[in-house]
Amino acid sequence: MTRLGAVICEAIIHHYGREELLRRLAHPFWFQSFGAVMGMDWHSSGITTSVIGALKRGLTPLSGELGLHVCGGRGSHSRQTPAELERIGSKVGFDGQALAKASRLVAKVDSAAVQDGFDLYLHGFFVTDDGRWVVVQQGMNGDSGLARRYHWQSEGLGSFVETPHAAIDGRNQGTIINLTDARAAASRGGQVHLLQEFGPDAIVRELTAFERDQTPSALSPSQLTLPHLVMPTHHDVRPKDVITRRLHGALAAAADSAPADFSELLLVPGVGARTVRSLAMVAEVVHGAPCRFSDPARFSLAHGGKDRQPFAVPTKVYDQTIAVLKSAITRAKLGQDDRLAAIARLDRESRRLERSATGPTLHEYVGEERRRSGEYGGRSVFGWEAEEGQVAGTAKRS
Repeated sequence: MTRLGAVICEAIIHHYGREELLRRLAHPFWFQSFGAVMGMDWHSSGITTSVIGALKRGLTPLSGELGLHVCGGRGSHSRQTPAELERIGSKVGFDGQALAKASRLVAKVDSAAVQDGFDLYLHGFFVTDDGRWVVVQQGMNGDSGLARRYHWQSEGLGSFVETPHAAIDGRNQGTIINLTDARAAASRGGQVHLLQEFGPDAIVRELTAFERDQTPSALSPSQLTLPHLVMPTHHDVRPKDVITRRLHGALAAAADSAPADFSELLLVPGVGARTVRSLAMVAEVVHGAPCRFSDPARFSLAHGGKDRQPFAVPTKVYDQTIAVLKSAITRAKLGQDDRLAAIARLDRESRRLERSATGPTLHEYVGEERRRSGEYGGRSVFGWEAEEGQVAGTAKRS
């Protein structure tokens, strides 16, 4: 995941710039799809931890070249974010103290101003050399075992305390105190006034009166415009989780177009039809518009999942995908964009063909992947997959 995540980010920065990568990280559907194409459990809250951890490991050695830095992480690592920002700022020139304050504010808002039953345990801060940033943080509800992810972006951020989020992921549940709602401006001002003039006892009296007189009100339109991703509770990938025409478009582009139009990709040793199918989905993660990621489960069909859903990670295919992307990035740095351009064309072909392409059902596709899993070097948390004809349990372990 470290290697694949880093090279996908390199490709996006090469094509579209650092600011576009930040916009994508701030979009919950893209972020979830990104984690799925990297082989993480497609529906899991662990995607957040794994993606941030993988990018921190993979992009830190490239930070001088890319002008992008990843700070924070899970648990104790999250609390080190301000110090990391100050240290990087003194090195590259942005105001590290100001960003350290922003980091603390973001964490405080999502733990105090938004009281939704989720306790923060992860805080990832992505920042460019010119001080633009995205924060992705996550909280856990101990009673339900469910997680909620909060996305922030400096671009367009007018206030830390009024509708500041780029997105919030999670199922609506229970009573939420959201003092960042635009309708809460009077409440925020009133609380400060009461505290300054009368002390905490007056706040308790006012709150009691408010709860007695409160009547339900409609959601403000601004709240409804946030991207809202709600993941299902089931672990397996089901037909309703995948937009089949998009899957068929990717398969058709890989099968029909790759041999004729993408010979540069196929020159990389070991690359065959199965790898090109994965590359078609990776290409969409690099080039696709936000509306293309409404079914993040589809991207788990590129490299499976470590929980064996929808199938074990095909490690041989995974390695070949990384090899193609690394080769393309290396050539692009030398001014030879042929392989990166071929990957971009693969994405365009997928979109063009999905209007007319037909193909296997999701059940048939997953069944074939599982049948050939041993051949592809399939591996999950349960170990290596047996090759066809082997007795289950005799596959190699490491």
